[in-house]
Amino acid sequence: MKKTILVGVLQCLVLVLFAAEPAGYYNSAEGKSGETLRQALFSKIKDHYNVGYEGLYNVYPTSDVTADGKVWDMYSTCTWTHGQKKCGNYQTVCDCYNREHSVPQSWFSKASPMVSDAFHVYPTDGKVNGQRSNYEYGECSGGTSLGGKALGRLGESTLSGYTSYGTVFEPDDEYKGDFARTYFYMATRYADKCSSWGYTFGKDVSGLTYYGVALFMKWHRQDPVSQKEKNRNDAVYTKQNNRNPFIDYPDLAEHIWGSKKNEAWYSSQSPVENITLPLFEISPNPAKDYITISSETTSKIGYRIFDLSGKTMLSGETQVGAPVAINSLNNG
Repeated sequence: MKKTILVGVLQCLVLVLFAAEPAGYYNSAEGKSGETLRQALFSKIKDHYNVGYEGLYNVYPTSDVTADGKVWDMYSTCTWTHGQKKCGNYQTVCDCYNREHSVPQSWFSKASPMVSDAFHVYPTDGKVNGQRSNYEYGECSGGTSLGGKALGRLGESTLSGYTSYGTVFEPDDEYKGDFARTYFYMATRYADKCSSWGYTFGKDVSGLTYYGVALFMKWHRQDPVSQKEKNRNDAVYTKQNNRNPFIDYPDLAEHIWGSKKNEAWYSSQSPVENITLPLFEISPNPAKDYITISSETTSKIGYRIFDLSGKTMLSGETQVGAPVAINSLNNG
């Protein structure tokens, strides 16, 4: 899952490049299943760095970005430049974008750190965000859409066995798996808090209600992990220092809520679909004032430069091909 390169920089420094989770990141989850597995993952990802509510807009240019550098919105096909046309007021679809809590913040009383956890707060069209309000995700027949470039619709729940759940918001098919894995993350990262959130979270099965399991396992299976999700997982990791395990290893969901919940999970046996490990080239090497990282398989890369005692001297994220200044580092 990980591509790591160690390169000598100056005389006594080491550069680490990363595009996925560090080796051994999920070791504590190996051999576990069901609720025990969820608790092991909770212990691993719970202590993340809180970027702050305003800081989310600094995360999005690397986490939610289209191939042409625009905001990637899962609630519309509108086009925005990062940092421009942030809501205030809006009248119609494509007026502006804002921060959508896929798990509505009213469910947890806008408490921290949930209110600013980038793994579930996405940049979306303000009008569609307002239409979704704090309704549960679900499936509906027909329903109400804002039309035009809006994605998603509101209607009465039609999920088998849960038709009495009232009005739900159904996302576009392309992103149903994304939201399912977002909810799996939230049920795991906040395993100590989530049992009272809405109709989706609860105590039925490892942090989810039977409704949540039925809905999100269906979406998870129908809409596999995309490259967009992998890129986002890596980008948020560089900001929060935690990951969404269900993007790295989709089969984890089966071992907690699905058909394998009584079977032990092992990363070596867990299918990981469509993994492409980025290949890097760093120049010049050795380096003095700057380095340039090139790759044909990824557009962004995180880096950390350590001294030989393990102290971080410089870290950040850069576009592939852009020079990274290292002339501030002491030689030796």
